Amino acid sequence: MDSALSRTEATVPHMRTADEVLADLRTDARRGLAGEEAEERLRQAGSNALAEEAPVPAWKKFLAQFANVLVALLLAAALVSAGLWLYERDSAMPFEAMAIFAIVILNAVMGYLQESRAEQAVAALQKMSAAHATVLRDGTRQSVPATDIVPGDIILIEEGDTVPADARLIEAVSLQMAEAPLTGESLPVVKTVAPILSDVPLGDRANMIFSGTAATYGRGRAVVVATGMSTEIGRIAGMLEGTSEEATPLQRELDKVGRLLGAIVVVIAVVMIGTILLVEHVRGLSAIFDVLILGVALAVAAIPEGLPAIVTAVLSIGVQRMARRNAIVRHLAAVETLGSANVVASDKTGTLTRNEMTVRVVVTASGRATFSGTGYAPEGDLSGNDGDALAGDHLDETLRALVAADRANNAVLLERDGRWSIEGDPTEGALIVAARKARLEPEGLDARFDRVGEVPFSSERKLMSTVHTDSDKPGRLRVLTKGAPDVLLERCSHELVAGEARPLSEERRQEIAALNDSLAGEALRTLGLAFRTLPHEGAPAEAFDDGVERDLVFLGLVGMIDPPRDEAKAAIVRAKAAGIRPIMITGDHPVTAAVIAAELGLSDGRAVTGAELEAMTEDALDETVREVSVFARVSPEHKLRIVKALQRHRKTVAMTGDGVNDAPALKTADIGIAMGITGTDVSKQSADIVLADDNFASIVAAVEEGRAIYANIRKFLRYLLSSNIGEVMTMFFGVLLAGTIGLTPSGADGIVLPLLATQILWINLVTDGAPALALGVDPAETAVMREPPRPRDESVITPAMWAGIVLVGLVMAVGTLAVLDASLPGGLIEGSGTISYAQTMAFTTLTLFQLFNVFNARSDHASAFRGVIANRWLWVAVGVSLLLQAFVVYIPFLQQAFSTTPLSAADWLLCAAVASSVLWLREAVKLITRSFTKNA
Repeated sequence: MDSALSRTEATVPHMRTADEVLADLRTDARRGLAGEEAEERLRQAGSNALAEEAPVPAWKKFLAQFANVLVALLLAAALVSAGLWLYERDSAMPFEAMAIFAIVILNAVMGYLQESRAEQAVAALQKMSAAHATVLRDGTRQSVPATDIVPGDIILIEEGDTVPADARLIEAVSLQMAEAPLTGESLPVVKTVAPILSDVPLGDRANMIFSGTAATYGRGRAVVVATGMSTEIGRIAGMLEGTSEEATPLQRELDKVGRLLGAIVVVIAVVMIGTILLVEHVRGLSAIFDVLILGVALAVAAIPEGLPAIVTAVLSIGVQRMARRNAIVRHLAAVETLGSANVVASDKTGTLTRNEMTVRVVVTASGRATFSGTGYAPEGDLSGNDGDALAGDHLDETLRALVAADRANNAVLLERDGRWSIEGDPTEGALIVAARKARLEPEGLDARFDRVGEVPFSSERKLMSTVHTDSDKPGRLRVLTKGAPDVLLERCSHELVAGEARPLSEERRQEIAALNDSLAGEALRTLGLAFRTLPHEGAPAEAFDDGVERDLVFLGLVGMIDPPRDEAKAAIVRAKAAGIRPIMITGDHPVTAAVIAAELGLSDGRAVTGAELEAMTEDALDETVREVSVFARVSPEHKLRIVKALQRHRKTVAMTGDGVNDAPALKTADIGIAMGITGTDVSKQSADIVLADDNFASIVAAVEEGRAIYANIRKFLRYLLSSNIGEVMTMFFGVLLAGTIGLTPSGADGIVLPLLATQILWINLVTDGAPALALGVDPAETAVMREPPRPRDESVITPAMWAGIVLVGLVMAVGTLAVLDASLPGGLIEGSGTISYAQTMAFTTLTLFQLFNVFNARSDHASAFRGVIANRWLWVAVGVSLLLQAFVVYIPFLQQAFSTTPLSAADWLLCAAVASSVLWLREAVKLITRSFTKNA
């Protein structure tokens, strides 16, 4: 196709007349394209489908699990250990290498199973496309695969059809489109054919229909102007491909910790190995390999091998806890990010509101009648101006208005499994629900009013009328009309007052118009209701036309709205108390958005529109997002700009939504939250978390769980790192002070380590596994939602935490080396045991140190004895670890593998007494810290 055709597709067909668009696309409105021309255009334009990303092979996904600093160091240590075993063959199996490899593989398998890294958003977008479409080709009506649609095709749309491509309407008969998934508009959009003389936002392009949207009423004919990736959905798919997912704070911190530990290992290993080789005059290949064993031992001591697996496991447990609170987590790392979120940018329709139109008021000549209850469930009360029950003329006028609303209606109210829903237009469904609340039952209305004719809704007339017989008044027909109040009033000559039809004066018309404006100012969508009585001449239905819509008797005004969720207001209050700022970002009308926001307590009612955002510079937008909490009539690009502006303020942004238009912002935000019931597949696949109940309150519950999980992650990080630093210090000072504490080799060429590499690895397996995991399920503290979110730039491990970690590690090293010294002859404390016995004592002491330390790690400030019995899994884990340590000390084949000797009861008591010192010392430090904090 030529360049002119491409420009038409890409620019502004809504600003041109239908004839101009048809001419540009070289097509005929009545015959469509010729078959040969359609085939040629398909070859040039390509299939009407979204571009697919090549799937990532499973083996690449698995290998990606090894792209971690800690894992790389472990693999290096395992390879050195395996090489040493092949050279020396000093044991039946290479225990060090096998254990390390087993842990690495286990972690990779867990990561692969827990998180799928394949991009599924584009695939979900494809599912929204219509499978087939009805077109005109060669002058005949044909059904063709939606993928074969080309620019210039004439498509025919009827109620219930899904639009296969973006198209410019050339004919619209009462056509209404559901565009909420694309624009966020909560109501069906009435379509017209007339050109729009300005470049308005997507939601206001009334002469366009868009791929993936559906017709809810009427029919139409349109010329396709964009297909595939050129459509609005295709543009969003391209935006999804262009957005990147940043690492979460926890991921970045763990990488930093890994690099730090790696540097520590390298520096210590180089210094110590160099010192030993130069100062100790190590000679012989065997002795050099002993030095390399020291390097492996240091690596094993410094690296918390179980850290990646424990993080994955704790996050997985947290995912199960969040699922019980209706928050389904798709990406594990999202859990901790949610706990640190300080902004929730929420869509309105279906998130803060119910996405169920609800009649709030009916205004008649006698005054205003108010309905309670929300949504499609016909549950609620009807009350008058002063809150009392309706009676007399006011009740009669309201009921007659509701009869008209119920009968001039094609929707159906259904109940399935206790859930009420509407088939048909949501506005008409809301009118039926209001009638049911007023105790107008369908059986009675059906028996009295038999429909004999209809004048369908027209976007030009903005009215709909039905004609009924009335069993109470044989020989007469009742015309019932609903529509736009201003148009309806022009067709009315009288108003129903106290049961009588009184002439409408000009003054009264102005009063009704003012009442309509007042309702609109409350963000209520208004409809007018009227009736007319005709003589019954037995005319067939097709004899009625819009000529019956004159000399009508005005019944009243109906005001309706998509109401806020009952629980959303309380959830917003709770979120603010937790230091979280809620923001509404919607494609809906700014007046509606502002009123809903004010009703929820989300803002003072000010709303900034997408058109205003379009004109803002980045600096102006940055200033606006500081102050404004409601953004309306926004496009996908605007949502992205808002999220990025918030992130420039160093905010951790949680973005919620349910539509296609939300997908790019969901993916770009720090945490994307999609609606599970009303949400499109696109939004769900782009999000990190899906709410099973579409309840904004579930977001706050998920934040609470996220904060508790993050606190638990800090607990086991505190525990793992202090324990491993204790091991490093034990090895480091044990080698440097070997002569002082009596740790000397039996031969001239070797060196003796305070602990063997296999023993260090066993300690890590025994103490870093179950106890750390038990810390991950520690009960949440009661004050978790009364504290502000963690600052974005705050490290997972704070300086205060590092100080506690180093202190605990130093205590462990001093205590372990003291026991080692007391078990050997020739040290500071004279002992009489063998090296194997001394190493077993040190081995057991260090294990017990870590088991006492697990209680310290529950808090940096609170006493270890507070709520000590609340976590029964912690006691189970400690018991299992003690049992496993006993196995390695007393079972013969494990003694051989780990070079241990049996210990007496007195030995165990000594080890336990020394190891408990870490608990008492840490308790004293916490007590002093709390005293200073209280006094400050």
